[in-house]
Amino acid sequence: MRRGLLVAAALGALFAGPSGGDMAHAQQASREFAEFPPPASRHELKVTTVAEGLDHPWGMAFLPDGRILVTERTGKLRTIQEGKLLPEPVAGLPAIEEVGQGGLLGIALHPNYAENRLIYLSYAEKDPNADGHRTAVARFKDEGGKLTGMEVVFRGDTVRSRHHFGSRIVFGADGKMYVSIGDRGRQDTAQDLNGLNGKVFRLNDDGTVPADNPFVGKQGVRPEIFTYGNRNPQGMAMQPGTGAIWSVEHGPQGGDEINLMRAGVNYGWPVITYGRTYGLGLPIGEGTAKEGMEQPRAHFVPSLALAGMTFYQGDALPNWRGDMVIALLAGGLVRADVEGDRVVAMERVLEDELGRTRDVAVGPDGALYALIDENAPGGRLVRIERK
Repeated sequence: MRRGLLVAAALGALFAGPSGGDMAHAQQASREFAEFPPPASRHELKVTTVAEGLDHPWGMAFLPDGRILVTERTGKLRTIQEGKLLPEPVAGLPAIEEVGQGGLLGIALHPNYAENRLIYLSYAEKDPNADGHRTAVARFKDEGGKLTGMEVVFRGDTVRSRHHFGSRIVFGADGKMYVSIGDRGRQDTAQDLNGLNGKVFRLNDDGTVPADNPFVGKQGVRPEIFTYGNRNPQGMAMQPGTGAIWSVEHGPQGGDEINLMRAGVNYGWPVITYGRTYGLGLPIGEGTAKEGMEQPRAHFVPSLALAGMTFYQGDALPNWRGDMVIALLAGGLVRADVEGDRVVAMERVLEDELGRTRDVAVGPDGALYALIDENAPGGRLVRIERK
């Protein structure tokens, strides 16, 4: 068995609808724990450092002109060009608060970036009208070394807390923008449908609410909500071919999850979880299953601190095509073989070579890239390919 990796699959028939499916499936999933088999085909891997000197890098985006933009949690947006980290950060960002787990976080390009040059960032900001911070999403026009035309398109609720800001931004095959925000350390907010923390949101590109969102028109429910009962989704990606949105959720001890996000579904936190309280290891909530609450496609015991994720599409690692790749703050990557809506095999790789890994993405050259989350000068961008 690979060091530190014990994963449990949600076995049996998949939940049939937004109610979370029948209790028999939930009970089966909570009983049947086993280590996933490794994928049938593997590669010997080579890791090459592309750029060093980053300060807690968090997210990245590859631009058509060859630039790579990297967010640093400490509040700067950095540019890597022709294999070099430019000394000056990108100008034009708002005031960003580095507070605990918050700072400059997710980044995404508009699907029509080539025409409109729009870039989206999520970040922690101080609420000028309240005692606390919130996760915000803004869009900008990329002018090369600076961003202009800032528009805030979404904000979570203000909380006096240093925890669980999230946050990833993904555009789906439907052209809609999906945004994750954690529960901000106030776990009961994840079940509050009139609140904006502990959720994944579905928005138009300008931050307005799509008319076909699952809770539109329902009294006492925020119409932006796509899913709820989410603790701290720190990775999110669209699955090629299906267009499905998957997320990985950073849980407490033993509570890290891989989830397939479906409209209107309750993912259970903190009512159900496979995690336990930090330190004491006490149970949380009502157990690991409850009718009307979704089971994860997989969870991890012990936790590996799941962070960014992607689905690999490229030629550099042909045996990995279509696989989910997850960055691990506990070190290295998890490669998961996904067939349709099921995880069927899994392996942990590069634990020692990469160390604390925050994000992973596929570059235009087909190689896999990862951000190593250390303070400057140890933070770096690496390329992963076959030996």
